[in-house]
Amino acid sequence: MSEPRTVFVVPDLHGRADLLEAAVQYAEAHWPNWHLLNLGDAIDRGPQSLRCVTRLLELRAQGRATLLMGNHERMALDGPQHFQRFVDSGNPEAFRLAMQGLQWWMRAGGETVRQELGGLTLENFPELLREYLSDLPRMVFVDEEGAIHSKPPASPSVMVTHASPPKAHRDYPNPMSAVLWLRPADGPFSLPPGVTYSVHGHTPVRVAVQQDKQVYLDLGAYKTGRLALLPLHVDGPRGLVVLQGQGRPQAADALPAFGRMLPAELLQV
Repeated sequence: MSEPRTVFVVPDLHGRADLLEAAVQYAEAHWPNWHLLNLGDAIDRGPQSLRCVTRLLELRAQGRATLLMGNHERMALDGPQHFQRFVDSGNPEAFRLAMQGLQWWMRAGGETVRQELGGLTLENFPELLREYLSDLPRMVFVDEEGAIHSKPPASPSVMVTHASPPKAHRDYPNPMSAVLWLRPADGPFSLPPGVTYSVHGHTPVRVAVQQDKQVYLDLGAYKTGRLALLPLHVDGPRGLVVLQGQGRPQAADALPAFGRMLPAELLQV
């Protein structure tokens, strides 16, 4: 009989390829049949966005990872999408929107990717990033067997998105846009029948917490060196591991603390 599959969530990496590799090594040592579920925001701000993307694509090609879209991936995608429309139509408005999208991304953290590449233009957008950005779902559901679904299954499951459950908001009327952007204060959030809780990154927190039925895992890895790994269990969040790599753990003191702290095992890597 094969080992049951352990799906574990890895939140916002932001260029910390070293912590991603440490997460894979931990999984190899502790979960014989593991599958990594990344919450998005693998790029920007940190030192090795391209290495993160390369490794995540390798894991996905091996059937070892599912990669979700974060708001930083959405920003990175905006310029190339509009630029392709300009190429296809010659419409100068599409070019204006493409440049606006590129600048939006650069201001939000994309400048670190440009520096890694030694330059970045819409005309020669990196094929590696284009491949990564082209196929990122925004929401999945994980059942008790570790199967990943695009819609809530008949059995109990956990919802996983980058920022929040889908909810129409004054700034994001489309709920599937809101899943990339909303914060805990934008709740309360409702979950579909059979979904026991939801898991998110996006909002940096001092420690991993649960507020209502939402779990927030982004520990500001690119600054603090702390990365949360949460194996998913439909009966509730448990088994949290926090990897501590190079960084400034004291930077966590400036992050918000709210909700109920999740018990965690802290490991130096």
